[in-house]
Amino acid sequence: MYKYLFVALFLCSTIVSAQQITVLDADSGEEIANVAVFNKDKSKIALTNFDGVFDAAVFMDKERITLKHIGYQEFKTTRLQLQRQGHKAFLIMKAQQLDEVVMSVSKWEQQKRDIPNRIISLDARSIAFTTPQTAADLLQNSGKVFVQKSQMGGGSPMIRGFATNRLLLTVDGVRMNNAIFRGGNVQNVISIDPFTIKNTEVIFGPGSVIYGSDAIGGVMNFYTNKPMLSQNDSILLHGNTNYRFASANMENTVHADINLGKKTWSSLTSITYNNFNDLRMGAHGPDSYLRNTFVRTVNGVDELVENNSPKKQVPTGYDQINLMQKFLYKPKAKWDLNLGAYYTETSDYSRYDRLIRPTSDGLGLRSAEWYYGPQKWFMGNAQLQKKGDGKVYDGLKLGLAYQHFEESRINRDFQDEVRNTTKEKVDAVNFTVDFENKKLGDFRLYYGSEYIYNKIGSTGFDLNINTNERTAAASRYPDDSSWQSLAGYVNGEYKAKPNFTIMSGLRYSHVWVDAIFDDTFYDFPFETADLSTGALTGSIGFSWFPRANLQVTLNGSTGFRAPNIDDVGKIFDSEPGSVVVPNTDLEPEYAYNVEVGVQRNINDKIILKGTAYYTYLVDALVRRDFSFNGFSEIEYGGELSNVQAIQNAAKAYVYGFEFGVEAYLTEQWSLSSNLTLTEGIEEEDDGTETPARHAAPTFGDFHVVWKNQRLRTDLFMNYNGEIANDDLAMSEQSKEYIYAVDENGNPYAPSWYTLNFRSQYDITNRFKVTGSLENFTDQRYRTYSSGIVAPGINLIIGVGYNF
Repeated sequence: MYKYLFVALFLCSTIVSAQQITVLDADSGEEIANVAVFNKDKSKIALTNFDGVFDAAVFMDKERITLKHIGYQEFKTTRLQLQRQGHKAFLIMKAQQLDEVVMSVSKWEQQKRDIPNRIISLDARSIAFTTPQTAADLLQNSGKVFVQKSQMGGGSPMIRGFATNRLLLTVDGVRMNNAIFRGGNVQNVISIDPFTIKNTEVIFGPGSVIYGSDAIGGVMNFYTNKPMLSQNDSILLHGNTNYRFASANMENTVHADINLGKKTWSSLTSITYNNFNDLRMGAHGPDSYLRNTFVRTVNGVDELVENNSPKKQVPTGYDQINLMQKFLYKPKAKWDLNLGAYYTETSDYSRYDRLIRPTSDGLGLRSAEWYYGPQKWFMGNAQLQKKGDGKVYDGLKLGLAYQHFEESRINRDFQDEVRNTTKEKVDAVNFTVDFENKKLGDFRLYYGSEYIYNKIGSTGFDLNINTNERTAAASRYPDDSSWQSLAGYVNGEYKAKPNFTIMSGLRYSHVWVDAIFDDTFYDFPFETADLSTGALTGSIGFSWFPRANLQVTLNGSTGFRAPNIDDVGKIFDSEPGSVVVPNTDLEPEYAYNVEVGVQRNINDKIILKGTAYYTYLVDALVRRDFSFNGFSEIEYGGELSNVQAIQNAAKAYVYGFEFGVEAYLTEQWSLSSNLTLTEGIEEEDDGTETPARHAAPTFGDFHVVWKNQRLRTDLFMNYNGEIANDDLAMSEQSKEYIYAVDENGNPYAPSWYTLNFRSQYDITNRFKVTGSLENFTDQRYRTYSSGIVAPGINLIIGVGYNF
């Protein structure tokens, strides 16, 4: 009796399992969720779950069924064929992603094909393949964003001739830019953990209609992984573990995350730890890049010592830890409550470009110490989303976020007993409300408002390293100052025809700056900074498909940047030979941009993309000569320095071209290439023109990719064009110590290239290994405006397991 019962149960389980079909990515072998499966008249429908599995029992053996997903080519088969193929279906990703859904342009899901802006999207799969060390490297690996580095613990993106506080960073919809984002290079992007990123979207050109101040050159949106709910009554347990090693800086990185989910709630916990040692540069390149000497301090005495390994950049190593905790609560189908906590902290990390700065006689080094204290970032984020049922909306999002930033600068001149420290803290609150209205036929309306409040704490002190005597010193910014903004926007999308979509929007922002200057250390010619200013920005553009395989876009937009605390109140920040002082008489700067784009799909085999743009910046906030209490030069740090300040003192125009090609030769072989050309000019009030500082050199890449269901390889070249001495910005020409020297003895940025190879192999669907050999010809090069020399030959090994 029991024998027959056992046989019956075995047969039943076999029959049930025989109806379970797993849908996989033909390239990566990863399971694909949310694949729709249906018969000819759609009377029978199934949907793959998180594990990419659907139940085929509803279909007949020889019944024709279709598998459809927005990101993949449609696939038709029968249940019998799938059973013969091991109960698996493999989908091929679409050659072009015009049907891709993006979030960044309106904060709501839109079809990429309807958007007139140039926007790129980097998904978790492509990020995992390139194995970036930091989020800055993630952007650089795209081949479409230029990244400058002053030290290894850094990365300052440049987009269309703009950088730093003229670009906007957001994480899960919350702006990371704060009131002390400076015109100099910023490193805040490294606080974002690449292991937690689900998708990154980059908008090229102004995005101020949706994002407000700072979104002049572009917007970089990082969307992190979300907790996953269980599709049934059982608990969903899912996780990932990763390890990465890189030989150029002896990197060791470990990561782990775990998801615990029920039907109505879920939790996601993530942790990543990075350890980077000193970075080794390449063997073939300018000798001036070598680190021949460095300063060593023994018993309080500085000495200049010879570096026995001049290709090792001493000191550049640092550690970093990233933590993330998220909760999702979904009590009803139309309600989502997302709670997130993020924390990042680095160790101290050296400002390498300051440590290699020579003395005026060129015989020694100016600084004995110059490093950043721990860079800390915390964000608590609550987002409530409702879909449908509103009288004037179909979607509602409420967002409330609190962020805390900490940073510090520590420096001491060679053989000086006094070490100066400045510490900054920013507390930032963001409140947003956003609506989506789809009730208007072919017209969609997006509208909302935003309030931002930043509170700045800034202190300074001097410490005698021999006596440990501590004395008060000037802070970098006015302590207890504030920056706040209130804004409202409306953005519309009208599908005039199935092949023609128009988008347009307006935003008004008002900004207040409040600061009180402490005259304990300096006799300021003012006591307070009390700014109240507004800005109106707009955009209009269209996306047109004259043919199914040809897209034409045209977009005009304006952007603005309101003065922040760094512009108004920076207190004596030194540059070689100059010192920057506060200026309370500032107004917003405005950018006017127009761009045209063309994309052509040739038989789903070749995709050609091109964009041309022109941006004009007026009332530009730039650093220019100034007077302080009637003096154009003052003594600062023991050196007679030229006085400068941030002023609305210039205009600028930037234009350029962005090209891309993708060629799918066979199912296994493909080619891709990107090329970006940028020209930027700053124009003074007297008509004098000089090269723009953040106009990157011509840069691009070329990839040859081979793949099958388990293995993917990529042989590629990265390259940068030369910037001659005459084309260097004046501020860059004064930094001779980071540039090579041309035949006339003048600094310039040489061209360079690297040859690289990366691969990923899926041992199983859950266990993957990656191997890369970057710069295998061991070139010695610096990317433009960077203080640190790029890595030499670099072996990277990664291991990942998901369960």
